[in-house]
Amino acid sequence: MSVDEVAIIFGYLLHQDIMRARVCKTWREAAKKAIVPPSDFVVDGVRSYNAMKVMSTALPNFQQLSIRRLSGLDIFTNGEDPDEERAAAAETASYTTHDINIISNFRKLRVLEILNAPLNGRYPSLFHFPHLQRLAITYCHNLKWDLDMLASFPLLKELDCSSNHHLTGNLRSLRVLKHSLEKVYIISCPQIEGNFMDLADFPRLTVLNLVHTSVTGDVRDICEYDFPVLESLALPVTVHGGMCYQFQNISDVPSFMHTIHILLQRIPTPFREIWLLRAFVWLLSRQSPDWYADGIGHPPPFNLQLIRAGSRLGWRWCTWDGGHLCEINWLDPEPSSECDDYEAYIEALQRIEGELNTDFYRGYHEPPTEMEYRRLCEGLSKEIRDSSQNQNVRICEMHSSYGLFRKLVNRIPSSNVIRAVHLLYFTILYFLSNSNLFLMAVVSRSRSTLIHIFCSRDG
Repeated sequence: MSVDEVAIIFGYLLHQDIMRARVCKTWREAAKKAIVPPSDFVVDGVRSYNAMKVMSTALPNFQQLSIRRLSGLDIFTNGEDPDEERAAAAETASYTTHDINIISNFRKLRVLEILNAPLNGRYPSLFHFPHLQRLAITYCHNLKWDLDMLASFPLLKELDCSSNHHLTGNLRSLRVLKHSLEKVYIISCPQIEGNFMDLADFPRLTVLNLVHTSVTGDVRDICEYDFPVLESLALPVTVHGGMCYQFQNISDVPSFMHTIHILLQRIPTPFREIWLLRAFVWLLSRQSPDWYADGIGHPPPFNLQLIRAGSRLGWRWCTWDGGHLCEINWLDPEPSSECDDYEAYIEALQRIEGELNTDFYRGYHEPPTEMEYRRLCEGLSKEIRDSSQNQNVRICEMHSSYGLFRKLVNRIPSSNVIRAVHLLYFTILYFLSNSNLFLMAVVSRSRSTLIHIFCSRDG
């Protein structure tokens, strides 16, 4: 068979099988031409690094590669403009260095993952793979690169960048990938800037996660034809309506929720369900003129919750721990009893009303004013004082009744043991016929009373 024919056959084998099959010159040449099917190959030590080094010339059409932290005292050589403090660190002086630039030989690479790899500086060779479709660079704190460098990946579909403190750039740089990008995860990269709406017209974008970046924008700017196929959206606090966004005024929330409602009607699942129901930890800012400090009682309801009952969506204000809540502000009308999901709606609504405590803020659809809140706290304080006084009166009554029981039992001409049994019997009867307060009165004296009975001389 010719070299080309063998190369076609090799295209159906895994990389390790091809390496073992290179038994003659023809097959070795065929291996160099073979388009190796994607398969996991992880470089995480000297042995796997040496294997990659051989494959860089024996299988240059390898398509999937994962670079991890090297085991033992091994690191990759520093790149351009390294962090000098890191480069001069005494603990790395005795490490063995390895050249990362050899991966540039894999010109047909489609998947490149770099996770927590010991890289320091800039490595231009990592950004020249014209066939790359997925790039993941995570926890590489000393790797220096910019979003502009992604222009070398015209076919890139998925970008995953997390916890890269030296990643810089503006989201506008991604516009060169407008017709290919499908998933974008740029998380905990504080130097990434721009407006998330710069990606609104990407026709294939299904996932956009920009949490813990410096990206700005306003969720209310999303129009009918923006993000046409989006399925998941997570935005940072610097975006109006992003994760942990803090509202400056209570009056801003209803119109904002109306916008969110319109967005959810057009794109039913743009947010992760867990974050959607927690309202992305939205809350009222401490700098808001509507904010006030806690009083004696429950904290003010300055956090937000989204409520879903069947197909009906609503929202409400709640305390920071979700323990006490205001009334629900419904965004959808109540479904008709003839609708298919009406029973599911009623069941979900009953469950919500049964689980949540609205007693303290009953009747309030938004946080009470500070004056109203103080008045609620004063009412609660009075209830607590009255309840405490009533308990004290009842306990005194029980102590008095307890004395009568003692006299009654002492008239019983019997042994100490029988007298103790009668005392216990009368105690249980009175406890069952009155209240828990009698138990409080009796327990405090039970031990000394029984000792007194058993030690009395006239029994």
